[in-house]
Amino acid sequence: MSINEIQDEIVEEFSSFDDWMDKYSLLIEYGNNLDPYPEEHRSKEYVIEGCQSTVWIYASENADKTIHFAGDSDAIIVKGIVALLLRVLLDQKAEDIADADLYFIDRIGLRENLTPTRSNGLLSMIKQIRLYALAYKARG
Repeated sequence: MSINEIQDEIVEEFSSFDDWMDKYSLLIEYGNNLDPYPEEHRSKEYVIEGCQSTVWIYASENADKTIHFAGDSDAIIVKGIVALLLRVLLDQKAEDIADADLYFIDRIGLRENLTPTRSNGLLSMIKQIRLYALAYKARG
């Protein structure tokens, strides 16, 4: 699936809820379904700076030159945000990740319903994911 197709799915899933408490519950569910994060990557090297809670994101390249991500957080809402980002960008091509317009964030109302520190953390996560993508793209 393309990045935009996945984003459209997420927008549709969130549109079935009017109340943000229900949307937070969905975020928590996403976080609970996140693949286990490798213990060997729970180090400062993979911590996302700028997040209020601890967030780890690790990237590796698949044989088909797509980028695989793993992520985790010690905060349940933030873990859900990590899960959403990874769902959209997981196993996509580096150039597609680097150029992606992540419109789902605004369309589901996520940005406007986050505290300023969580919003900054979200931007830091996106920045790090894009940096990973640019690094793999540069390697060819």
